[in-house]
Amino acid sequence: MEALLQTIVPVAFIVLTGYWVGKRIDFDLQTLSKLSIYVLVPVLIFDAMLRAELTGASVLGITLAFFLSSAGLYLLALLWARWQGLGPDATKTLVASATFPNSGNMGLSLTFFALGQPGLDRAIVFFIASSVLMFGLGPAFLRGGGLLQSLLFTLRLPLFWALAGGLLVRGLSIPLPLGLDEGVHLLGQACIPVMLLTLGIQIARSKPEWGPFELQASGLRLLAAPLLAGAAGWLLGLERLDIQVLVLQSAMPIAVNAFLMAGEFGGDGPRAARAVVLSSVLSFATLPLVLLAIGVG
Repeated sequence: MEALLQTIVPVAFIVLTGYWVGKRIDFDLQTLSKLSIYVLVPVLIFDAMLRAELTGASVLGITLAFFLSSAGLYLLALLWARWQGLGPDATKTLVASATFPNSGNMGLSLTFFALGQPGLDRAIVFFIASSVLMFGLGPAFLRGGGLLQSLLFTLRLPLFWALAGGLLVRGLSIPLPLGLDEGVHLLGQACIPVMLLTLGIQIARSKPEWGPFELQASGLRLLAAPLLAGAAGWLLGLERLDIQVLVLQSAMPIAVNAFLMAGEFGGDGPRAARAVVLSSVLSFATLPLVLLAIGVG
C-alpha cells in the first residue's frame, strides 16, 4: 500500500495543482494539448526507446499477450458501446479509455516497487507495446476515415516517427553528439507534468459529475483489462513473472493520453477527463487486490 500511495499521491498532487490553477487562470487548453501531442510526447517516447534496458527474455511473449488482450478489450468496448447505444464520439472515448493504460509514469513505478528490476525490465516491454498501440494506431482510430486515409494520417504524426526513430537509433547504437541525449531526456521529462496539469485544468472546466459512462470506462480498464491480460498470458504459456507484469500493468488506470488524444483527434474530451480521474481514484481499491491476486504483498 505504501508503494501504491507513493506512486499515486504525486500524480494526484500535480492534477490538483492543475485544477487549482485552472479555476483561477484562463489557459488555452488547445495549445497545451498540441504542445503535448506534437512536441513533448514524441520526445518522451524517443527518450524511452533510447534508455530502456531491454532484455531478450519474454519480449515476444509479453508483446503478443498485450496485443491479444487489447484486441479483446477493443471488441468488448465496441460491443458494450453498441449495447448502451452510445454515439460515435462516446464510443471512441470508451474504446480509448479501455485500451490506453497508464503504463508509463504510474505503471513502471508501481511494477518496480512490486516486482523489482526483473519486473521493471518486462514492464518496459509492455510500455513500448502500449506506446505503439496508443501513438501508432490510436490517432487513426479516433480520427476515423478509411484504412488508407487513417494510415497516411498516422504516418504524418511525429508520435509515430519518434517511436520508429528511437528504436532505430537504439538498434543501430547511434550515439547522440554533444550531450544531445541529455537535452532530449530533459525535454521528455516535462511531458508527464504538463499532461497532468492539462488534465487538471480540463477537470476544472468540466462539471464535477461521474455517471454511468465514467464508471463503465473505469470498469473496463481496471477489471476487464487485467483479466484478459492474465488469460492471454496463460494461453501463450508465459512464465509466472511475465504474467504478473502483464496483469499488473494492465490493471493501471486510464492513461492521461486518452483524454489528450480524444480532445485532439476525435472523441469526448470532458468525458475522457472525468473517466481518467475516476479510474485513478478507484485504482486505490482495485490495485491492492490485483497485487494480492498475483502473489505480491
